[in-house]
Amino acid sequence: MNLLGAPIRGFAPFKQHKHGSQLHALKQSAAQPPRSSSLVAAPPATRSLLICAAAAVPAAAPVVEAPSAAIGNGIVAATQRSGLVQDAPTFQEAIAKLQEYWASVGCAIWLPHNTEVGAGTMNPATFLRVLGPEPWNVAYAEPSIRPDDSRYGDNPNRLQRHTQFQVILKPDPGNAQELYLGSLEALGIDTKVHDVRFVEDNWESPVLGAWGLGWEVWLDGMEVTQFTYFQQAGGRALDAPAVEITYGLERILMALQGVTNFKDIRYSPGVTYGEMFYQNEYEMSRYNLDEADVADQRIRFELYDKEARRLLAKRLPIPAYDHLLKLSHTFNIMDARGAVGVTERADCFATLRGLAREITGLWVLRREELEHPLGTITAPASPVPGRPAVPSSLEPRTFVLEIGTEELPPDDVVAAVNQLRERVPALLSKLRLTYGAVHVEGTPRRLAVVVEGLAARQASEEAKVRGPPAKQAFTADGSPTKALEGFCRKNGVDVASVTREVDGKGVEYVYAVVRDAGRAAAEVLTDELPALVGGLSFKKSMRWNGLGISFSRPMRWLLALHGDTVLPFVYGGLKAANVTRVLRNAAAPEVAVASAEGYLPALASAGISPSGTGRAEAIWRDVAAAAAKVGGTVPESTRGDLLEEVTNLVESPTVVMGSFSSDFLALPSEVLVMVMRKHQRYFPVFAPDGKSLMPYFITVANGPVDPAVVAAGNEAVLRARFEDASFFYREDLKQPLFAFRPKLSGTTFQKELGSLLDKAVRVEHLVAPLASAISERPGQALWADSREVACEAANLCKADLATSTVMEMTALAGTMGRHYAYKQGLSAAVAEAIFEAALPRFAGDLLPSSPPGVLVAVADRLDSLVGLFAAGCAPTAAADPYGLRRAAYGMLQTLVTNKVSLSLRSAIAATAQLQPISVSDSVKSDVLSYLNGRLEQLLSDGGAPVEVVRAVLAERADDPALAAATVEQLKAEWEAGESGRLRRVMAAFSRPTRIVRGKDVPDASVAVDPARFESDEERQLYSAYTEACSKITSAASVSDWLTAVESLLPAIDRFFEKVFVMCENVAVRANRLALLRDLAALPRGVMDLSQLPGF
Repeated sequence: MNLLGAPIRGFAPFKQHKHGSQLHALKQSAAQPPRSSSLVAAPPATRSLLICAAAAVPAAAPVVEAPSAAIGNGIVAATQRSGLVQDAPTFQEAIAKLQEYWASVGCAIWLPHNTEVGAGTMNPATFLRVLGPEPWNVAYAEPSIRPDDSRYGDNPNRLQRHTQFQVILKPDPGNAQELYLGSLEALGIDTKVHDVRFVEDNWESPVLGAWGLGWEVWLDGMEVTQFTYFQQAGGRALDAPAVEITYGLERILMALQGVTNFKDIRYSPGVTYGEMFYQNEYEMSRYNLDEADVADQRIRFELYDKEARRLLAKRLPIPAYDHLLKLSHTFNIMDARGAVGVTERADCFATLRGLAREITGLWVLRREELEHPLGTITAPASPVPGRPAVPSSLEPRTFVLEIGTEELPPDDVVAAVNQLRERVPALLSKLRLTYGAVHVEGTPRRLAVVVEGLAARQASEEAKVRGPPAKQAFTADGSPTKALEGFCRKNGVDVASVTREVDGKGVEYVYAVVRDAGRAAAEVLTDELPALVGGLSFKKSMRWNGLGISFSRPMRWLLALHGDTVLPFVYGGLKAANVTRVLRNAAAPEVAVASAEGYLPALASAGISPSGTGRAEAIWRDVAAAAAKVGGTVPESTRGDLLEEVTNLVESPTVVMGSFSSDFLALPSEVLVMVMRKHQRYFPVFAPDGKSLMPYFITVANGPVDPAVVAAGNEAVLRARFEDASFFYREDLKQPLFAFRPKLSGTTFQKELGSLLDKAVRVEHLVAPLASAISERPGQALWADSREVACEAANLCKADLATSTVMEMTALAGTMGRHYAYKQGLSAAVAEAIFEAALPRFAGDLLPSSPPGVLVAVADRLDSLVGLFAAGCAPTAAADPYGLRRAAYGMLQTLVTNKVSLSLRSAIAATAQLQPISVSDSVKSDVLSYLNGRLEQLLSDGGAPVEVVRAVLAERADDPALAAATVEQLKAEWEAGESGRLRRVMAAFSRPTRIVRGKDVPDASVAVDPARFESDEERQLYSAYTEACSKITSAASVSDWLTAVESLLPAIDRFFEKVFVMCENVAVRANRLALLRDLAALPRGVMDLSQLPGF
């Protein structure tokens, strides 16, 4: 029962499957016959066969031409709104259609599990069956229970009991995406009209030791399916990665039927979803959120754990797994009741993870004992590499390499393109192939290399090659030995052509001049391209077939041409040809490319833009034009990460304008923008002043679509998300911000450091001593005036973490605190400080700028650093679960940018006194050392040479702001070069420093005695030293220090010219060493000159 080897090009609409045309039957592997005939529910005539969609051109479907207005090149704006499909199926019809479709392509129809599961993944038909070497292809509907999503039936889009439709294809059939698109056709979704996209979503469940890579599938902006290539389950790498497809049925049906509330879904003729399930939703929400007895749930957790372990001891993995599911559901109920802190959560997760490992291990063992009743998967045969045809011409031609994949994550597109841009020229040079311009581009589905004017053959080469020593190359009578003959044979030369030469060590060797005329470019590239493709690396890679290779996402085709010559290399079970693929819903999804020169025109004619820069420019131009059409503008900030991500989510961009009800503008604009940018990858539209949000958004679809339908779908998605946000926001406004603060007691920050409320109290108490410490520094007396505002802000700075809006959208922490503070009537200074306490949230973010905001932000991060170091949670090279690297860097940025002078040592000591656990001197030292390392990174990131940074930090690391200013000053002096005064001072000071280094120098407590001077040079140097000391303060700038010591230089030179330091008189010698000791210490407190090169 093996899907491997199935045709992979195109997908067949459901009506074709239903009528039996466009199907391809694969016979069972003779080598591994199945031991059960009941796995696949196939039509009676083909029950012993496995059915899979063939490479069929989709049946032509009329594209609905929605009236639209042109808004620049490639821009379409919807002018009408409609549902996703006409005659949309009812809920039960949708399940029936999906079952019929997947059965028709070879899946068995499984049943929902008989205990609560959080997702279809948890049904043993997925979690256990993906393990081991047996093939497994099933489809089933699964009611999924998530207590934390309980909303009493009031939220139109969120349910504690929702229905998933789950499909498992094991092994990967090779055309899983095309099969999936066929299932959308089965539901009546015309993929020529809608925008269907695969958007990166890597699934991981550390609790269950399971992970996979894949996508969310978006239908007109709505996530309708999770599509994952399972890589591991129960801590075990899968023998054969399985494809998991999970449909969210309520979400899909709401869109198909055009309803905005789950209650209005047509469940069956004459019956709505609400009529079927509303009472269940309300009562189970009451139970999950209000009535479940937490103490009893903890007892159940322990009992289920005990029973699962007893069943494991009885070697019964299936009932043990059922109890693992009960454990998981019990935990979810406790979590919904808000009864699980960080420590208990970690303990529960450890229990679940340990059981999952034991159960999956026993399951695999039991299947082995049963001799794998369903047979085993046979690895696919890899194609045999071919040899390229003889080129028709010796003229340089264009070379093209295309790596065709399923949708790559945007970051991986960028990473792969950068690697190829570096490696392709290096490879061609190594192969002695002359070439012209090299172009490397990427889209979600292809990485393309185009090399202009690549030579037909390698350049010839002549090299002198050394052979064996002459005495081993010839016999005593001068006849060649076998060693010489082998050398000549290896290098293709005659014995008579070798010469003898003596090397530098006097040993005589034989040499041969080897001439390499070069091979055809097509030949050498065919040999070398597999290594080029296989050498690409990614942050996360996956397996998808039985060949053991990995890539960011599955490779599905390879194209390699030099001129009109195909380079038939093999990699990943694919053989390169001259065929590329274009949009999946194109009339002809495969296109033959006659020559490399025709590759880019072929893509262009299919509407595909391979150039990332070109796509980005076109998208930005059209997005800006679309916004202008409604009198708006798009924030310049979206031109960064958002534009780059969107550019690499599409390869044929079409800009579509949508709108939303202006009623939603009553919500905080930060909430709306967060939803649009982060969740939907939309470009928000602002009024020309850049401040007022307008009720429009712009999305970028992939390929030609019906603009009205796509806009309507995206508008429905955004409306649902905004309604969710509105629901949470209204709930939050029912009480003032301070009322949320006590709720922080229910969330553990760290088991030894207490709750988030405990942390908030410590931060509040730390603000006052920090304000005092800062105000006592020169020029910072006014900071004392910020203490009262900072304390009030510190009291509330964590309160918004308990609000519904922030719990749902954690990135809005601080933002919502500020908003609710204003709503509560707090002063602007307090509200802004609450916001600034959360800054910076990410690299390049805003930094606190008001004194109260700086105080609270620094206090918060100091508390985390000192407390977590004391609790043994310091970051390691491999892990930083509490984000201390970011916290330290952000705190230092804040101090440096605002030029706030603060002693880190004193601040750490003040913080340590407030911790609930003991903070030893060694821990304080570790925190200070860690901050010094982050400060070095920060200052180096600013462009200063690391030696300059280290020279300053050796003396001034305790005050980051002072250190940063000093680094800038020293950098300027250093860049003056050899002619600058810094180099002259370094040369002069290096002499006393070298002399006292390692010598028996008097202790610092022993002062220089002028009475022991024997020469004028000693007296002059001492006088100049004393004068310089009087001009240097603890906060002296580099310029001030250099000015002060420049007068010393002549005296230093005269001293070393006339005075012999190591004289015989012990007292005089000690006095002279003491003078040089003090002189060498003069930079102390400002910089360490020994850290600078050349000192």
